[in-house]
Amino acid sequence: MKRTIVALDFQDKEKTLAFLDKFDEGIAVKIGMELFYKEGPEIVREIKRRGHYVFLDLKVCDIPNTAKGAFRSLASLDVDMINLHCYGGKKMMEAAMEGLKEGSKGELPLAIGVTILTSFDQDVLNTEIGIPGSIQDSAIRLATLAKESGLKGVVCSVFEAKKIHEVLGKDFVTVCPGIRMKSQDVQDQKRVATPEVAKEEGCDFIVVGRAITASEDPVKAYHDIEEAFEND
Repeated sequence: MKRTIVALDFQDKEKTLAFLDKFDEGIAVKIGMELFYKEGPEIVREIKRRGHYVFLDLKVCDIPNTAKGAFRSLASLDVDMINLHCYGGKKMMEAAMEGLKEGSKGELPLAIGVTILTSFDQDVLNTEIGIPGSIQDSAIRLATLAKESGLKGVVCSVFEAKKIHEVLGKDFVTVCPGIRMKSQDVQDQKRVATPEVAKEEGCDFIVVGRAITASEDPVKAYHDIEEAFEND
């Protein structure tokens, strides 16, 4: 799977496929709640048929039995990466992995857990949510729980990736959203970084949305970011 993932934050199938038609190669894409809830599983199947890699970003979080059923159902879509919220706890994550194995007919998708959303800053974590300590401490604790539950990696900000690798090993995958170019507005994100910083911090994958999808030349923007992040 390619390491630069494009977030398909479009409202419907038509806009999504029109965007993908600009590319003459298979790329890695993220399908999130907005698009999936509007178009349903068929949008995943269509994008897979077109030769793209799919990260299905639905952030499953519920009681263990429900999470298990959700992952069992989603396994039939044959996506390449799938996620859930670490906040659901160890039993939920373990149950979800059981469901994923039951529903998969071939190789399992890369299952990852969401740690701390990149829209959170320290004040939100401590004051609003009521979780003490630093964002990094919370991210490492949740990542450790995810690994113990059988997940293969986590979603975290660029700034937690290096420490997570130090604690949990290089093979434990870090998927990092909040990627912006130097001149770009951070908008609703708080912990953001450029592709170059993500590379320096050892991120395994980056997720890029508006820096590509809102560009006047999305294909060029994609390749510029890919080169900045992936090339030595």
